[in-house]
This record gives sequence, structure tokens and C-alpha cells, in this order.
Amino acid sequence: MIFRLALASLAARALTVGMTILAIALSVALFLGVEKIRTGAKASFSDTISGTDLIVGARSGSVQLLLYSVFRIGNATNNVTWESYQDIAARPDVDWIVPISLGDSHRQFRVMGTTAAFFEHYKYRQGRSLEAAEGLVMDDLFDAVIGADVAATLSYNVGDPIVVAHGIASFTEHDDQPFRISGILEKTGTPVDRTVVVSLEAIEAIHVDWQSGRQASGQSTSVEAIRAMELTPNAITAALIGVESPLQTFALQRAINEYTQEPLLAILPGVALQDLWGIVGIAETALLAVSMMVIVTALIGMMATIFSSLSERRREMAILRAMGASPRLIVGLLVFEAVLMSAMGALLGLAFLYIGLIVAQPIIDSAFGLWLPIEAPTQREIWVILAVIGASAIVSLIPAIRAYKTSISDGMMVKT
Repeated sequence: MIFRLALASLAARALTVGMTILAIALSVALFLGVEKIRTGAKASFSDTISGTDLIVGARSGSVQLLLYSVFRIGNATNNVTWESYQDIAARPDVDWIVPISLGDSHRQFRVMGTTAAFFEHYKYRQGRSLEAAEGLVMDDLFDAVIGADVAATLSYNVGDPIVVAHGIASFTEHDDQPFRISGILEKTGTPVDRTVVVSLEAIEAIHVDWQSGRQASGQSTSVEAIRAMELTPNAITAALIGVESPLQTFALQRAINEYTQEPLLAILPGVALQDLWGIVGIAETALLAVSMMVIVTALIGMMATIFSSLSERRREMAILRAMGASPRLIVGLLVFEAVLMSAMGALLGLAFLYIGLIVAQPIIDSAFGLWLPIEAPTQREIWVILAVIGASAIVSLIPAIRAYKTSISDGMMVKT
């Protein structure tokens, strides 16, 4: 009986009920959308580097080492000597090692010196490899491979020349040794997109005439002479390491941290990423709080709608009471109507969410490298929907009790 009465009552007020359902649907879609973006961002954040067991650099903090070696944020406190790098690379428990040299830039994009092993062993998003959108990986000493964001921002194509600047935000350029773009990488959604990749030897080559961070006056070694030189670096900034067996990871980490030749630090990328996410997680909490307030606002709006409808339904309530309707029936009718509205709104919001995901997923992935999986509702999302329905029942109790307390005589009276 209550079900039929509730449906008939909602149908009689189709416009206002429809607007209330739409408000709840949009608020639920917003909350669940923020939740999808939050979890997707966290997964993409964690998948910035995948398959690397250790990152090694000069002794500092784990988050600092992660920031400058992976995210290209900040600078190293010191370098790692080439001799120490070779000692670590020669250990039997090291499967592969990729050196990284940072310090220069190109139009605010970081320049990274490395070897061909970087393109082979750097993985992201649970094991995906770097792929070239155009061109080939470095073959010549002055070849450069650029990330997708560098190419898009600066409108670069394969074959274009680029000049590397000394340091970050520096006006001193290595214009006597220009590079040629040999390849452009596919977008990854990682800091690689904003990186200019050159060889370690190229980093040494452009600094042949530099001493103590300054170019020696009157010196300009020809490119031909530089090509004939031994360009083994004296130091690197950091190194990515893959071990032979996961069981050897902690032993190798301890050995590097206790290295006696110079102070080094080896970190587990996953652990450092969790620490870093804990720092930036305040924004995550703020997003959730804002979207939760939107849901609360929609529920308050629903309560206001029920209150405003009571004046129109005075006679209906009075007739029901005159016919012997119990307090439970009156209260239950209004609560059930609220539950129906919130349930329909939550389901409609879920539909809005998945329609939005289907449309926006390829666009967001292409533009930001943020992968939002289209999956069945998680347990957390189901609990959110149930919580919205439960909260609607609670907030509807106030107007429901108010409706019951309205007297029969007041309901039958025609107000002028």
C-alpha cells in the first residue's frame, strides 16, 4: 500500500520530484567521479615508475631522491662518482642498471643524460615500455629524444635542432653544440613527457670547455675534436636498478646504504611513492570533503522540497489520518518517498558517471596520461550509494514527523 501511495504521490509532483532526483544524481556523480579521479591519480602516481627495484643517489632523503630522479623536481645534494656507479653495476645481484645525469634544461624542460638501457628498462603503468611516436632512439652523439609534452608545447618535429641551456632557468646556452631531435616518445603521463633525453656522453661533450660551472674564456673545442674524445662521465646524478631476484633487494639496499667509499642512499620506489602521496594527500582529502558537501547540500534540498510540499499536501495527510492511518503509515510514507527519490537519484548518478567515463576516458588519457578504468562499482562506491539512501531517510524524518503532528482540523481548514 505504501509503495503505491508513494509512487502516486511522486507522479503527481513529477516536476519538483524530477528536479530533486536530478540534483541528487549530479551530486552522486560528482562524488563518485572525484573518487574515480582520486584512485586513478593515485594509481597513475604509483605507476610513474614500475619494475625498478631500487633508486640510488647521493645520501639525502628518500622523497627528495625520488623527486629529482623520477619526477625531475628539485636538484641533487651531490653526485655519485662514476667509480661508485661501476662498483654497484658490477655486483652479481644487479640485473640491470640505468645511470641518470641531470642539471641542464631546454626552455624550462629538464634535460636528462642516460644510456640506451633507459628505453629498455624504464617501465610505467604496471610494466608498459616507452615507445617512439616518431623517429628513432639516439644514434649520434648529438641526438636527442624528446617527450610528448616537449614536442607539443614547443611544436617540435623530428630533425629540428635544439640548444641545451646550462643549469635550470639559465640564460647560458651550449649553442656551440646543438642537438638534433631524433625521436619523439608516445605520451606516457609521466615526467618523461616533459624531458629531453640525451646520452651521457653528450652531457660530457657539451661541458668539455666548462670548469667549475663556468665556460672557460677563449676556449671553444670543435665538434670534430669532441667526437674523438673519451667522454666517460666523472659522475652521475642517480641510477635505476633492477635486481636478479626480489629476495636480494633488501640486501642490496643495505649494502649500498653502507657503502664506504662515499655516502649513498638506495630507496625502494614504492615505499618512497607512498611517503610522497602521504604529503600530497591533503588535496585528496579536500576534494572528497567538497564533493561530500555537495551531496549534503542535495539532501538538504530534498528535505526542503518535502517541507515545501507539506503545505500542498495538508488535505492529503488529513484525509489519511481521518481514515485511520497510523503514525507509522504517515511517517513511513514520507520517508519511503525520500528513499525512492534518493535511490533513483543515486542510480541515475551512477549512470551519469559511467557515461562520463566512456566519453572522457580516452580524452583524459591522451591529454593527461591519467587512466580511469571502467569497472564495476567498488565496495566503497556501493557503500557511498547506500549511505546517501540512508541519509535521505534520516533527513526526511523531520518533515515526516512535522506532517503527522499537523492536526486534522488544520488539514480540513481552507486557509485564506
